[in-house]
Amino acid sequence: MITEEQIQQFIAQAHRCGDARLTICSSGNLSWRIGDQALVSGTGSWVPSLKRENVAVCNIADGTSVNGVKPSMESGFHLGILRERPDVNVVFHFQSEYATVVSCMKNRPTNFNVTAEIPCHVGSEIPLIPYYRPGSKELAAAVVAAMRDHNSILLAKHGQVVCGKDFDEVFERAMFFEMACRIIIQSGGAYEVLSPAEIDDLEVYVLGKKTK
Repeated sequence: MITEEQIQQFIAQAHRCGDARLTICSSGNLSWRIGDQALVSGTGSWVPSLKRENVAVCNIADGTSVNGVKPSMESGFHLGILRERPDVNVVFHFQSEYATVVSCMKNRPTNFNVTAEIPCHVGSEIPLIPYYRPGSKELAAAVVAAMRDHNSILLAKHGQVVCGKDFDEVFERAMFFEMACRIIIQSGGAYEVLSPAEIDDLEVYVLGKKTK
């Protein structure tokens, strides 16, 4: 049973993303797993000023809205990720300034590991999804497939998607993704990235993913 308190928490997190300029106007969408249902920002709604009447309650299994609010056109990949990833509770599609510039570049970077925060929080590999029409089944399928083993992806000529266990993890992931793209753009392409050995060192000593 989804409570009013949970709906208000979802709205507050949407506004938080807007305040950080990860979304503007009607760009982007957000979802949150609660049991076998999910809260999803409504189609055409403005995430930065999301209202109670624009929050859809959807069954994760079949995508149906149970409260009469039409979910975002991108709910296909939101719910698809939640079905495929039991470890994920929050999915966020955003279009922040610098990361969206990168998504539109002719010669896009393939390595975003400009600082330690990227492999630690965003992911040492960020797949690029080719352009598909927003809201299309093709886009949803490509996003879900890529997110099976990644937490962050770049959508060509479109934006970004991140997922995680809770709102804080997803917000951090999105902010550091944007930070990396800002560094790449503002450096004019004259930037360095961490070497594979330096990333491996982070995994051992910072993340504790490996043991000697």
